[in-house]
Amino acid sequence: MFELNGRTALVVGASRGIGLAIARGIAEAGARTIVAGRSIQKLRAEAARIGGEALELDVSSFSPGESLPETDILINVAGTNIRKRFEQYTAAEYEHIMRTNLHGLAAVTQRAGADMIARGRGGKIVFIGSLTSVVGLPWISVYAMTKSALAGLTRSLASEWGRYGIQVNCIAPGFILTDLNRAMWQPPQMQQWLEGAQSIPRLGRPEDIAPLAVFLSGAGADYITGQVIAVDGGYSTTANWPFSP
Repeated sequence: MFELNGRTALVVGASRGIGLAIARGIAEAGARTIVAGRSIQKLRAEAARIGGEALELDVSSFSPGESLPETDILINVAGTNIRKRFEQYTAAEYEHIMRTNLHGLAAVTQRAGADMIARGRGGKIVFIGSLTSVVGLPWISVYAMTKSALAGLTRSLASEWGRYGIQVNCIAPGFILTDLNRAMWQPPQMQQWLEGAQSIPRLGRPEDIAPLAVFLSGAGADYITGQVIAVDGGYSTTANWPFSP
């Protein structure tokens, strides 16, 4: 179910964090793995470690008219965030988040999907959404807009492209510790809050996301499509409290 031998995977946003963990998992499962992103030197070093290839790709400026390597699996991870009150976002900040998290990934998916359809061999597309794809959280409204849009795009493309043997799914990570949020989790009160907020009382790791991405990329997921699957320690479905009978 996890074997990807003979398949080619493109992981967009693979230089660190969740994207890097997924790229490593995909490579370990046997796929020819292309790691893509802006940090080409880091990507080349990682590609050498996993026996893959590196591709310089800035999703914020990608156009569907550009070409992509021939792939069977597309994993869309690239993303950025700016935390502030909604009324304080500048037009430039709004556009930057939208271009990186949504418009660029939509363009990459349009190109890759068209290629998959033309080849007639089917394929797998996995978006990395967010907890904000399924619940609301404060101070990340523009980020939440992009991730909610990816969830909607997942369902629509699953409906359109299923007839071509293409399955499209979205993983919604919970509170995963990465370079983008490390400082936010330093205060002790944040850790204390998390212990009462979800049934698994710890922060997630990028390696907690990778196994599902590998599974959704393989034959074991041939009958799974259009799904937004939370990997969040139970945050979206559970809560703890201090009462004990």
